[in-house]
Amino acid sequence: MPVNLAYFLFFYVFIYMSNAVYGTFIPLYFQHVGFTPSQIGTLLGLGPLIAILAQPVWGTLGDRAKTKNSILLLLIAGSGVSVLLYPLSDQFLYLLAIICIFTFFQTSIFAISDAVTLEALDKRGGGNYSLIRMGGTIGFAIMSIIFGLLAQKRIDLLFGVYAIILAVCFMLVLRFPIIEGHQSKNRKIHIWVLFKNRKLMLYLAANFVLQITLGFYYAFFPLYFKELGGDSSWLGWSMLISSLSEVPFLLLSNRIFKRIKIPHILLGAGAAAALRWYLFSAIHDPLWVLPVQALHGLIFIVLSVTMATVINREVPAELKASGQTFNGLLSLGIARIIGSLVGGIASEAFGMRSVFLYNSIVALVCILVFSVIFWLQGRSSKANLNLSQ
Repeated sequence: MPVNLAYFLFFYVFIYMSNAVYGTFIPLYFQHVGFTPSQIGTLLGLGPLIAILAQPVWGTLGDRAKTKNSILLLLIAGSGVSVLLYPLSDQFLYLLAIICIFTFFQTSIFAISDAVTLEALDKRGGGNYSLIRMGGTIGFAIMSIIFGLLAQKRIDLLFGVYAIILAVCFMLVLRFPIIEGHQSKNRKIHIWVLFKNRKLMLYLAANFVLQITLGFYYAFFPLYFKELGGDSSWLGWSMLISSLSEVPFLLLSNRIFKRIKIPHILLGAGAAAALRWYLFSAIHDPLWVLPVQALHGLIFIVLSVTMATVINREVPAELKASGQTFNGLLSLGIARIIGSLVGGIASEAFGMRSVFLYNSIVALVCILVFSVIFWLQGRSSKANLNLSQ
């Protein structure tokens, strides 16, 4: 592998290591300091509310900055510094403020890094993004086990570990090739152009609904797993399984994109989500959760890689960063808010087991509705093609 692509590979390894540390174990930290499910849901839900404001800001800055690399470095530095403020107090309002500051920087890292990576591959005349992204899967899997063991005794270490990992990411980005902001030379295009692409909007809508169910999963699965009787070590192993389950899709994604239409890929991810959430609602032994986690490889990675690839194909060069952050606004912002806030309230009212069942129903309805929409769109496209001939 050429040296510059190796930097991208290792960047994804480490940035998703950070995601394993923070995303998996922050709910357990909040529970450790004594917060209720609704308080945890509020903390994890209002952070993404800031992401709704932050994503368009960072997307616009990325497209208009002299280089996208500088924006990515700023996001990493801001996240690494702000995460160290968490352990200074366990007061609810203090942590609410800190999670908003942290989220302002952190949630756009993945969108901007995808934009930089995909453009760098395009400049080289192509490359397999999925193989580079698989570095993230490996990193997430490794760190899930390592920090799962640490968290049993010192869950508060997550903030220092996270900051160290981001310092490594910062050094790796310094070695990236320069990717310019395509609107930096007065070539201004407004993001509203994206809304004219009806096909892209439909894909974003289907992804958004499924991301709501994932929002609840990311916020409350660690707590649900402990409620079933699992410990932090077993939680780490469950995350290892979910991470490694992504590998087959990442290895085969190029072939899949050539042979299977995007609507069918998204609907397949929805079917896997509906099955997974139903099984979670029916399981009582934490050990049975482990094999069900293998369904993760048919949901999250499929949605994230498919949407990143589609946006890179469909969006003009001047809006590539904005396109990725707009998707992040929906999936990491609004969808996570709904999943966390509504999920937290519903969990206290009905229990987390019931909410997983409701998520299964939501995913099933999503499949049915968008199956009809995609079918009608296909008929309309064929009709227009016949008329043009």
